[in-house]
Amino acid sequence: MSFLTPELLTRFDVSGPRYTSYPTADRFVEAFSQNDVLQTLGQRQHGIGQKSWPLSIYVHIPFCESLCYYCACNKIITKHHERAEPYLRYLSKEVELYTNAMGMGQSVSQLHLGGGTPTFLSDSELRELMAVLKRSFSFVAGGEYSVEVDPRTVNDERLAMLFELGFNRLSFGVQDFDPEVQKAVHRIQPVEQVCALVASARKLGFESINIDLIYGLPKQTPESFDRTLKQVNELRPERIALYAYAHLPERFKPQRRILAAELPAASSKITMLSRSMDALMNAGYVYVGMDHFALPDDALAVAKRQGRLHRNFQGYSTQPDCDLIGLGISAIGRMGTSYSQNAKTMEEYVDMLDHNQLPIVKGLALSRDDLIRRAWIMAIMCQGHVHYDVFNEAWLIDSKKYFATELSQLDSLQSQGLVELMDSGLQVTPMGWFFVRGVAMVFDKYLQADRNRTRFSKII
Repeated sequence: MSFLTPELLTRFDVSGPRYTSYPTADRFVEAFSQNDVLQTLGQRQHGIGQKSWPLSIYVHIPFCESLCYYCACNKIITKHHERAEPYLRYLSKEVELYTNAMGMGQSVSQLHLGGGTPTFLSDSELRELMAVLKRSFSFVAGGEYSVEVDPRTVNDERLAMLFELGFNRLSFGVQDFDPEVQKAVHRIQPVEQVCALVASARKLGFESINIDLIYGLPKQTPESFDRTLKQVNELRPERIALYAYAHLPERFKPQRRILAAELPAASSKITMLSRSMDALMNAGYVYVGMDHFALPDDALAVAKRQGRLHRNFQGYSTQPDCDLIGLGISAIGRMGTSYSQNAKTMEEYVDMLDHNQLPIVKGLALSRDDLIRRAWIMAIMCQGHVHYDVFNEAWLIDSKKYFATELSQLDSLQSQGLVELMDSGLQVTPMGWFFVRGVAMVFDKYLQADRNRTRFSKII
């Protein structure tokens, strides 16, 4: 059975924001006052309104021992593991500034260690980091506590240590199992190594294992990626993230080491996506949305089925929409009605903390229109529908009038079977769910303004 043909994907799979936030991070500005963040932290300290809900925490560990040529993350390539020790001190200082502003013991229901390579840290350093977090915050039972793992940096003992520290979810960076592709992107990790680690993680009792895959890498073909998908399906991870490789060597220096001639043609890339959808869903995975797949009994698939899906900077989540603290260089946070991002260089990050300042260098205070559109876009991205009466009551607007222009622009998507426009609301169809980003983009005021400016400049 073919779920999505290459023809459908070519027609509807448009490039655009992933909407892990709205407005998106490229809209953040340097003329941003930290007062919005500090005010919300103060409200949390006094338990005002929704500010007493559990927090989410993201910690960015930027270090990697070797360079993966496809990588677009903020990272520091070094074999000098001693560089982690002062970075941990500054992370502790950043945590201290947050707890000074909102008090100790705030509840946390979600933690994610990302990078870079979090498992670059030694066992003792990971213990130290978790000790700082556990002293400062109260981690609630039943939360999602995950860590990104480079299979080349862990063994059975290290996995056992991560489980002991309280992590209940692992994300293995695999990308592709083909040896030629791994060589082309400078990331050699035998399939046997990953299989052994997945088996060990299951024995230890991790609740969920995720595997990251990337299609469109150099030396990949539809046939070679079929083999990788077959091997991944045999591992049976609870979750799979399937990302498209974007070749932007002018923006990301490591990608300049990739030979453009070795990249698959656009038609091959579309074929890989189509066949990946078939392979994963025929293997029993649920398409959660926007690159995410999960087994039917995984919490993410259950949340999708029950209409409890949420979305944050790590993608789809089962945790309710909440304030997010971003720790470490380049980390993004969300507090109340504002977003913020930390300094992207170690020098600036360290300097601000040395002056007892949160290392925030840009952000955005959301307007009422931003908040309304965020709620609308997230309803589309997470539930696939908006009920006008419910939305009107929550936001004290007339949805049909407020979004009259945008709703009229959905006529073409409705005629193509991607959405249904009814008197009671907007519904994304089962086919439309595979292209839900294109539906959400219609309601992105900033994106539409950019397009209008582009059209205007072309006319001139």
